[in-house]
Amino acid sequence: MKIAVIGSTHAGTAAVTNMANLYPEADITVYERNDNVSFLSCGLALYVGGVVNDAEGLFYSSPEQLQKLGVTMKVQHDVKKIDPVRKTIAAINLITGEQIYDHYDKLVITTGSWPVTPPIEGIDLENILLAKNYHQANTIIERSQHAQKVTVVGAGYIGVELVEAFEKAGKEVTLIDGADRILNKYLDEEFTNIVEEELKTRNITLCMNETVKCFEGSEGHVNKVITNEGAYETDLVIMCVGFRPNTDLLRGKIDMLENGAIKVDEYMQTSDPSIYAAGDCCAVKYNPTGGHAYIPLATNAVRMGTLVARNLMEPTMKHVGTQGTSGLHIYDLNMASTGLTETSVKLTGMHVKSITIEDTHRPAFMPTSENVKLKVAIDPQTRCILGAQVISKADVTQSINTMSVCIQSGMTIDELAYTDFFFQPHFNQPWNFLNKAGLEAQSNEPVPVPQPLG
Repeated sequence: MKIAVIGSTHAGTAAVTNMANLYPEADITVYERNDNVSFLSCGLALYVGGVVNDAEGLFYSSPEQLQKLGVTMKVQHDVKKIDPVRKTIAAINLITGEQIYDHYDKLVITTGSWPVTPPIEGIDLENILLAKNYHQANTIIERSQHAQKVTVVGAGYIGVELVEAFEKAGKEVTLIDGADRILNKYLDEEFTNIVEEELKTRNITLCMNETVKCFEGSEGHVNKVITNEGAYETDLVIMCVGFRPNTDLLRGKIDMLENGAIKVDEYMQTSDPSIYAAGDCCAVKYNPTGGHAYIPLATNAVRMGTLVARNLMEPTMKHVGTQGTSGLHIYDLNMASTGLTETSVKLTGMHVKSITIEDTHRPAFMPTSENVKLKVAIDPQTRCILGAQVISKADVTQSINTMSVCIQSGMTIDELAYTDFFFQPHFNQPWNFLNKAGLEAQSNEPVPVPQPLG
């Protein structure tokens, strides 16, 4: 059995490691255009901000480690063509320029995603950088040492994390986004308002509802960002406007969503029985809606990569789907979300009902306690939980992992009201705030009147 793998970050590394253990007789070859594997880009802002001093800690594997498992590693090789009919691959050695031709019995696509680069005038100026891989992180660190004014375009997770890192490094920071608020894909307005206020107290300039029209510069270096609302002087620009699936190699050859995300079944198999896919290049079953969704998260990637390995020879273990669960720490604020928000549900055509509670995470008799804001979205007909968000200065984010399980298992808000959670004054209250969300939902519903028998 000859297995070819294209790409080796999270999904690819998980797939290769497991395949090498499960199928020791297989001939496994990995094609990776970078000189490294398994870079944790979610730690990029921590590395840029100096919280993580040794970038080696952001790698959990290496080409050498995979080679020790008997895998043939072709790093710094860029695959140029895939022929699914002949089951062949054409690649180029990026060091020597040599053309490589190979064939496969099974092909695993784990090509990940790539930052969106809008066709903006001046985007090719020096010091306009992307934030995705290890080498880009090193370039950001190097260039930021000589920059005082830094502009981040894109107010998603990576953008906001970089804003915090640059502000802590003493930079004058501007954050620009075309949406009306930050983190709008993950949290509703009452949550993002709290984070925005925290950023403003740090003198970070927020430019929401603004679209970048062009970049201006002198001697080839950027020095100004022009939006539909104004002009902002800058020494450095980081583009964080989102990611797109890196799937051009297979466009028109297997089934994809409109954005290019590869559709896979519950066993990670594509519409071509010989091709499997996993990670940020894929769409995956999204449990709150039941349809396919593009949710590029490292957690999804490692699960999918592991499942590819287990299902490669025969369908063995189904993917249970995802809720898109994620968390973020910004300054003193801890926040997390799972499933649908009121903002994201507008794109689905569904209808949800929301319950919001505010509480303290510990009893009043404790010396200290922090406010907690929790919001839960439910289906008003079935009363099944479809989403949840939390924010607090206390780290209560693990509650969202609990809510993720609730969504996946189809739990109702009424069942949540009486779910067994422990009580210990150091950690929580006699009624856990998750219970209280369920009780609050019930308080707005009429209590059924028992009917007499007979």
